[in-house]
Amino acid sequence: MIDVTVVGGGPTGLMLAGELRLHGVNVVVLERLTEPTKESRGQGLHARSVEVMDQRGLLDRFLAVSEKFSVGGLFGGIVKPWPDRLDTAHPFGVQASQPVTERLLNERALELGTEIRRGCEVTKVSQDADGVTVELADGTQLRSRYLVGCDGGRSVVRKQLGVGFPGEPATVETLLGEMAATEDPATIAAVVEEVRRTQLRFGLIPQGDGMYRVTVPAADVAEDRATPPTLDDFKQQLLATAGTDFGVHSPRWLSRFGDATRQAERYRVGRVFLAGDAAHIHPPTGGQGLNLGVQDAFNLGWKLAAAVNGWAPEGLLDSYHTERHPVGARVLDNTRAQITLLGTDPGATALRELFSKLMDFEEVNRYVTGIITAVGVSYDFGEGHELLGRRMRDVELKQGRLYELMYDGRGLLLDPTGSLSVKGWADRVDHVVDFSEELDVPAVLLRPDGHVAWVGEDQQDLLGHMSKWFGAAAS
Repeated sequence: MIDVTVVGGGPTGLMLAGELRLHGVNVVVLERLTEPTKESRGQGLHARSVEVMDQRGLLDRFLAVSEKFSVGGLFGGIVKPWPDRLDTAHPFGVQASQPVTERLLNERALELGTEIRRGCEVTKVSQDADGVTVELADGTQLRSRYLVGCDGGRSVVRKQLGVGFPGEPATVETLLGEMAATEDPATIAAVVEEVRRTQLRFGLIPQGDGMYRVTVPAADVAEDRATPPTLDDFKQQLLATAGTDFGVHSPRWLSRFGDATRQAERYRVGRVFLAGDAAHIHPPTGGQGLNLGVQDAFNLGWKLAAAVNGWAPEGLLDSYHTERHPVGARVLDNTRAQITLLGTDPGATALRELFSKLMDFEEVNRYVTGIITAVGVSYDFGEGHELLGRRMRDVELKQGRLYELMYDGRGLLLDPTGSLSVKGWADRVDHVVDFSEELDVPAVLLRPDGHVAWVGEDQQDLLGHMSKWFGAAAS
């Protein structure tokens, strides 16, 4: 029997597959498309996702083919300088297009031994006490111990589970695509600058070789949003919005997106889980969607591996929903706010001007940037030290960097004095006797996803938290 079936081979599914394979879990990824997508809805990794890639030794791969960017805000079309004192050692994002991100994560998953099957469309999902069965469009059935739906906003897995997807339908729609333009680049830049004074859902971003990433408001909301727009649709809307179609031609891909905002009521139903767009959809304002999905996978991967490998403590799998559902809800709320700021009516314009002035205050800019980049995410682990529940930023140790010690996806006890012990959990937790001048704490226990599970110096207290997160000690 397969340990875990992952439905969907986008960034979320591929990240999850890699995380599971780190722990020896037998994974099969089922992807409906026969070839990788050329569409690039996601345009980069924010700071927390940059940290995630560094924690797994993948950041150098991204930096080898992508550029860094360092701007703060990015909220509702408002761009500000990067704030001081943001709690991260990675004060930048990475401009990696979605196809690049998928390619790198796909390579990683294959290197670790993941089986990826393309052209496999899942049509039915059922489960019992012992496992999950999926049926493909060709009638083939697969059986696995667990299944994770990473199959997008129209998730078949979510629908088969009967999980509610409440929220608001789209009220506005935007066309997005890549195409060539014959108009002079200087003219295009001047027109875009003028139009964006009042219409922030508009832009032509040069991609090189005469190609542009074109964003323009649609005439209305399509009845069938699964049907891509045509080049003529783009030309008509460019004329209506900018007074010219810029001579666009030869599209690489064309798509549409709306401002629908929905979230699955449950991220777990028995042996089946939802992650990425299958669990939440929202407008792409702030560029958070791909990042949110990758971070869902980062939270779930080690927990599901613990269940497969037999050491997951009670409640660990349920903590995926408990921790990630509130994070998703907050992203939905901030995108709702951003859509309001992107409006063209006088009220929205006045609100945007006010919000822009507020973001000139360093503390406000730092708070908003923390929201967009997800470095401000903290899970509720109860009362305790201020670091409890937060992800630990990378810190310099006497013998190297913290994140370099996390490549294998294990727990980690950072113990400056060497007076503590992980005896009984050494197969799951690394004991690192080292010191950082950046940390004013006696000792720190980190989960495999880098979140702080315990801060202290008492061995007995530590043992209780080891059992909570890493199960019973080995005999």
